[in-house]
Amino acid sequence: MIKQQIASDPTLSSEYPPCLGHPEFNRRATELALGNDCSAIVENRVLGVQTVGSTGAVRLGAELLKRWYNLSAEWQGPVYLSSPCNENLAGIFEAVGILDVRHYRYWDAEQRGVCVEHVLEDLEQAPELSVVMVSAPGHCPTGADLSHEDWKLLAEVMVRRRLLPFFLMPTQGLCLGDPEQDSWPLHHCASMGMELLCAQAFSHNFGLYGERVGHLLLVLRQNSTLLAVQSQAKRLVRMLWSRPPVEGARLVATVLSNPAHLAEWREGLRSAVERCMLVREQLREKLRILGTPGCWDHMTQQGGVYCCTGLNAKQVEYLSKKRHVYLLTNGCLNVSCINNHNLDYVAESIHLVVTSLP
Repeated sequence: MIKQQIASDPTLSSEYPPCLGHPEFNRRATELALGNDCSAIVENRVLGVQTVGSTGAVRLGAELLKRWYNLSAEWQGPVYLSSPCNENLAGIFEAVGILDVRHYRYWDAEQRGVCVEHVLEDLEQAPELSVVMVSAPGHCPTGADLSHEDWKLLAEVMVRRRLLPFFLMPTQGLCLGDPEQDSWPLHHCASMGMELLCAQAFSHNFGLYGERVGHLLLVLRQNSTLLAVQSQAKRLVRMLWSRPPVEGARLVATVLSNPAHLAEWREGLRSAVERCMLVREQLREKLRILGTPGCWDHMTQQGGVYCCTGLNAKQVEYLSKKRHVYLLTNGCLNVSCINNHNLDYVAESIHLVVTSLP
C-alpha cells in the first residue's frame, strides 16, 4: 500500500538523491538506532549515510577506517571478528587493504552458547586502536547474544583498551520484538561517550530484500571532526556507488515518520518474533518426542531469526545431500524458513542424522 502511495505521489521526482542518501531516511534510521534523546544526536556528532545494503555499510565503514581512523598514518588493522561470523566480513576488509583480520572466540560448541569469558579474554589482549565487529543483537549466524551485564563488561574492556566497536545490526526489532530493546548495546556504548560505527540493514525487518536499503552510522567523540568525516564519506560514496537507490529509503522513512505506520510496523515485528519463538519451541518439542539424543534447550535460549543447532559438518552434509535440508556448514540455520508444512520433516531429518552420524 505504501509503495503504491509513493509511486502515485506527483510531488516525488525521479531525480538522483543526495550523495549521502535520502535525508529523511538518514535522520529516521539514526534515531531508530540511537534513540531520539541520544546526547550524540543533540550535540551534532553523528553522521548517517544511506548505503547499498548492510554490505555497502560495512564496506564504506572499512574505507573510512583505512583513511581516517588513525590520523598519524594509514591504518592497517587489526580488525577482530567473532568466531563464527558472516564469512563475507573478512573479504570486505581485505578488499580495502586491511589484511590484519583476527578472530575472538564467541561461540562455545560444547555449551552451545556464548562464552563471555573467552570474548573478554581475547579482547583484553587486543592491541590498542583495534576495531571490534560486534552484533547488536541477533548474532549471525548463531543467534546467541550477550546479556546487558555482559555488554557492560565488554564496553568497559573496549574503553580501557581503546578499542573501536563496529556494530552489525541487520535485524533490529526481530530479536526481542522491540527496536529499542534490540539496540540497547548501541545506546549503552554511545552513553559512555564511545566512538563507534554501526551498519544497519532494512531487508529483514522491512521485507525490502530487493531494494538494498542500508545505513552506516558514525558516532564521533567531538563534533569538530564531523565535517571532515562527512567530506571523506562523500568522496568515497562517489567512487563506490555514486548515488544510492531511493525507493526503499523513501518507504522506510515514510513508515518511521508516520505514527500509524510505525505502530503497525512494530506490531508486525512482534508477531514475527513470536512466530520464530514458537517454531523454536515446536522444533525442540518434536526432537524430544522423537527421543533425539542430546539436549536441545539451546534452541529456545537463542533469539532472532538465526539458530545454531550444534550439528557438525558431516551431519550438515548428510542433511543437504540425503534430505535436502540446508544449513551452514557450522550447523546454523534461519528459523524463519521453518513452517507448519516442513516442521515435522526438519525434525525427523535432524533426528535421523543425529542417530545415524553421532
